[in-house]
Amino acid sequence: MAVDREHVLRSAATLLTRKSTATMDEVARVAGISRATLHRHFAGRDALVRALETLGIAECEAALDAARPAEGPARDAVRRLVREIEPAAGLLAFLYTENQLFEGEEQHEGWARIDDRIAALFKRGQAAGEFRIDLTPAWLTEALYGLLASGAWAVSEGRVASKDFTFMIAELLLGGALRHPEQQEHPEQQRYTEQSREES
Repeated sequence: MAVDREHVLRSAATLLTRKSTATMDEVARVAGISRATLHRHFAGRDALVRALETLGIAECEAALDAARPAEGPARDAVRRLVREIEPAAGLLAFLYTENQLFEGEEQHEGWARIDDRIAALFKRGQAAGEFRIDLTPAWLTEALYGLLASGAWAVSEGRVASKDFTFMIAELLLGGALRHPEQQEHPEQQRYTEQSREES
């Protein structure tokens, strides 16, 4: 009987997002196949994680496409992105903490593409006057990743209702990112703002 590789990957993703230390035997069991069959498709845990990384990148890029980040107010695009990426948030949380993805080699070009697209959304919001310019697009992008991972863990542990995921993440991020005209800049913020203007 042919093995559905995507089914195996998604079964592994579901298990590993709940239990990051799961063994290959456990992965095979939840996928409904033997350890030997799993090993024929993925030579070991590292190969499985690499395949999950590729799946995670594809899920993120599909979410970005669906979120239409270049359309409408940037704050609304951020909310759409969080909503679209929610189904993959658990997998992203697992990948975010899987150190072997970042050890001894360059970042996967797929993550670089995603970073660039999300940072471009924050840059657009800054240029439109929606977002603070004393926080870099790169930092806002990392903050989004961190909140997505934390939200996924909180939902999986039952500390947060899944129906609240999008609202809580988007509003917490935007609460810190939105620009308020009356806000007084801290001296360090003024220094960064002046530096950003000189570099642009």
